Amino acid sequence: MSSHTATPSATFVSTPVVLTIAGSDSGGGAGIQADIKAMSATGSYACSVITAITAQNTLGVSAIFPIPLEHVEKQLDAVFTDLNVVAVKVGMLADSETIKLVAAKLKQYHPEFLVVDPVMVATSGDLLLKTSAIDTLKSELLPLADLITPNLPESAALTNSPLPTDDLSMRAMVEKLRQLNLKAVLLKGGHLEKEDNSTDLLIFDDRIEEFTAKRIQTLNTHGTGCTLSSAIASYLAQGNDLLRAVKLGKNYISHAIAHADELQIGQGYGPVNHFFKGHRDIV
Repeated sequence: MSSHTATPSATFVSTPVVLTIAGSDSGGGAGIQADIKAMSATGSYACSVITAITAQNTLGVSAIFPIPLEHVEKQLDAVFTDLNVVAVKVGMLADSETIKLVAAKLKQYHPEFLVVDPVMVATSGDLLLKTSAIDTLKSELLPLADLITPNLPESAALTNSPLPTDDLSMRAMVEKLRQLNLKAVLLKGGHLEKEDNSTDLLIFDDRIEEFTAKRIQTLNTHGTGCTLSSAIASYLAQGNDLLRAVKLGKNYISHAIAHADELQIGQGYGPVNHFFKGHRDIV
């Protein structure tokens, strides 16, 4: 007769689930890889739907392979029919058909929160989406979002405006963004490199919340947009309201950039430091 030692009942902690729908970065600094790191570092469980595979490193992108539409759909169904997804972050979408599919699935499954980082413009300034796809993004996906997080080139593309070159022209874009009739826009001013400070504007219909931080001089800024939007989605999933989620996300990305030079990754523009010392203590 054998005896068995009883083990104590396990204590389960409910971890908020956050889904990233984006492209893969083989170099690990941006896209799906950055999203998963940011969500994990900020205390959420990350799952993913890959929309494109890029051949990419710190020196640039050499190839992009869009995932067939049918397989994007199967990934979405697989995640949503099993996992309790609270928040979704959307990044790179390859074309109009992918945008339409993602929008339809989000309407079908109704996640509580949606953050869209409208990845449309490469660092070189080249458009990554055709004009027709940008129109589809504006009509089908952006109206579903609780927050969109465009940088200045993306904001210019969304509003058919000249690229802002200083703080004044950046602020002049606010009303044009409001005309898109979205719930909230985080207009990121990181591209104004001549400014001593980096200022982001959280734009609502009735007010603007301003976030200003001292500009950090580093070449390791690859994946900052992906990281910030993912951190905000993570903090929303944890029960924070939008303003606090943005504040926490901004605090996290500022620390990740400040600690970026502690990493020596690649020969070009390296990644931010997602797992800097003390990342779990961000409040």
